[in-house]
Amino acid sequence: MNTAAPSQPFPCGRVDRRAFLADMGMGFGGLALGAMLQGAGINRAMAGTAAGLPHLAPKAKSVIWLFMLGGTSHVESFDPKPALNKHAGKTFEETPFNDAVINSPFYRKNVRDFTGKPRDMMPKVYPLQVGYQPRGQSGIEISDWWPHVGSCADDLAVVRSMWTTDNDHAAQLQFHTGHHIFDGSYPSIGSWVHYGLGTLNANLPQFVVLGGGPNECCGGGGAHGASYLGPEHAAVKMSVDPRNPLAFGSPAAPMYVAERRAQIDLLNDLNGIAGAAYPNDAELRARIKSYELAFRMQMSVPGTLDIGGEAKHITDSYGLDQPATEPFGRMCLLARRMVERGVRFVQVYHDGWDAHSKLKENHGRNCRAVDQPIGALLKDLKQRGLLDETLVVWGTEFGRTPGAEKSDGRDHHPYGFSIWMAGGGVKGGIAHGATDELGFHAVENRHYITDLHATVLHQLGLDSRRLEIPGQKRLELDYGNVIREVLA
Repeated sequence: MNTAAPSQPFPCGRVDRRAFLADMGMGFGGLALGAMLQGAGINRAMAGTAAGLPHLAPKAKSVIWLFMLGGTSHVESFDPKPALNKHAGKTFEETPFNDAVINSPFYRKNVRDFTGKPRDMMPKVYPLQVGYQPRGQSGIEISDWWPHVGSCADDLAVVRSMWTTDNDHAAQLQFHTGHHIFDGSYPSIGSWVHYGLGTLNANLPQFVVLGGGPNECCGGGGAHGASYLGPEHAAVKMSVDPRNPLAFGSPAAPMYVAERRAQIDLLNDLNGIAGAAYPNDAELRARIKSYELAFRMQMSVPGTLDIGGEAKHITDSYGLDQPATEPFGRMCLLARRMVERGVRFVQVYHDGWDAHSKLKENHGRNCRAVDQPIGALLKDLKQRGLLDETLVVWGTEFGRTPGAEKSDGRDHHPYGFSIWMAGGGVKGGIAHGATDELGFHAVENRHYITDLHATVLHQLGLDSRRLEIPGQKRLELDYGNVIREVLA
């Protein structure tokens, strides 16, 4: 018989119904958190996939996204145009090309005003500033500024018919989100991948940015942000320094792993007590998640960034032994180490390509900085058997004009430019699409930037049209179309 005093209605460890349900809720919350930490496909479930599986059979596991900020000249990289040399110094009206160039809105805006009066910008055809040659057995023509990437031509699928609409540097944002900066905020391609797929390694972030990124005037963090998908799907920006890879991600003072683990356990115990009283507190659950993720990353990220165990011939191949190539080479090597350890999407930036003047000096210097590291990355991935499951994408915000600016430069040019892909189930040794003879317009198999997005998602096993968010309307252009001609 229960003889306890009324002030103690539930002796022997018994609890009232409300406390029991609260504790049980926290227990299930802990199980859910544990499942998440073990890499369950919770994001995939939200993306509309079943049982943690992608929509399609994936051809790739990870993406390395190499992006050149400022605008790389397509005609001096992956779409050489000998007609520029033939007609150098002529006005566009003096060339034999059709009125599609002369009467285009861009030409009327930038070359001649609507009264026919010449403008100062790109009034005359500007010759190629570097030679080019067929590369590999495929014979893809690639600039002499890209010999290391050119040596991998048989692994490349070059798309020469990209176009976008922003003629200023907010094209950096448009390239990554598919939207003009005036459209508002939209998720980036990396955040869609993060949202749509479960983790491959719960100890590392799944979407990483190396090398800074766009300035605020050009979209800023929106180029690797998640917008309405939520901040948990945005990129984690990392330093290449293994001693301090994450801002505010290191303990304030040196400590043993066991000490840090004990701190996290204590915080979780205290949060668990509070959670029993407030089981529906989303901020509390997020705090528990952030503490655990921070601990795991503190333990795992420095080792990922520590290249001390890499063989010298590998680090030298990336150019880490040369000042010109060391910074970008280190990022490319770290990108390989990250995908090797299960990071889904690594976005690597290189800045400084905006050659309104002194194009030869500008592009010569920048190509020296990135060509060897990118070539080494492709060969290293291939040698390790990782290229088949890693999709490498090279892009830039737009191309540069066929006409001269300031006598020795080229202006922004969104009407036709090049990107390339390698690995991850794409064909090698092909050039798809085309610009006209001067490289002015994309005229054959034209592709807006979201076609590239759709292709990347497809190779990862995701259907862009099935990545739906309630209350977020998307246009047909947002989904893009898979560039099937480049798929193996």
